[in-house]
Amino acid sequence: MARPVITFLSDFGPSAPAVCRGVMFGIAPDANVIDITHQVPRFSIRDGAASLVFALPHMPVGVHIAVVDPGVGTERLPLALKTARGDVLIGPDNGLLIEAAERLGGIVEARTIENRALMLPVVSSSFHGRDIFAPTAAHLAMGASFSSVGPTVPIDSLVRLPRPQPRVADDRLETQIVHVMTYGNVTFAGTPLDLTTAVGPLVDGRPLRLTFGATEGNEAGEVVEDTVWGLTFGSVPLGASVLMADSEGHLSLSDNQGDVAKRLGLAVDRPVTITAR
Repeated sequence: MARPVITFLSDFGPSAPAVCRGVMFGIAPDANVIDITHQVPRFSIRDGAASLVFALPHMPVGVHIAVVDPGVGTERLPLALKTARGDVLIGPDNGLLIEAAERLGGIVEARTIENRALMLPVVSSSFHGRDIFAPTAAHLAMGASFSSVGPTVPIDSLVRLPRPQPRVADDRLETQIVHVMTYGNVTFAGTPLDLTTAVGPLVDGRPLRLTFGATEGNEAGEVVEDTVWGLTFGSVPLGASVLMADSEGHLSLSDNQGDVAKRLGLAVDRPVTITAR
């Protein structure tokens, strides 16, 4: 038999993921555990969800754990989602898993994780990644039935993240940041077609202006970045910014070999207006 696949994503940083992997290997010693990332910005459910959407369609069918869980220990449900492709997604009911599950053919069954036999003997209120999600995933990878996880929950009742949509207005595109990549690239809701509809044809080197709206607690207020449209990172000089389509076809702002998010103080959900200049 092929080795069972378990993928793992979290905002845990360097050490806690190793503890979770130790739990998994104690139950499923032959599992092929693939770490997607453990550098999701802390508590950023939207960033974690975007990383799952980016990664899971390219992973083998398996069990996928994702833990970005600021509500750990509260009444939020621990979930197992079965997809049409045959995968099972494990994690909190906070919107983290939904879009990725839809990319894997859609959710065909949802269950709340309640079977204590699939968990560690002692379940803490602060480390469900170790105590609930990792052991449950390992048992499923070893052949435990999906129905053994716990009772079903209505799919329509699951928490879903709002999906930002770009707005095409007169001579501008109004959108927002939906993901910050590890290199500091920022991804916007919308595609080049949306921007073309707003400002006209996009040709290499076309000057554009991005105006990032002021946000609560941000003393810098509104931030303006003059940039150009490009096809590659290298289409602008080293350190310069470029607006382009990312690998998933979304609008993305990057610094050539730099960190535009850090330079401009950008974060997920910040609004931005794109215009010609």
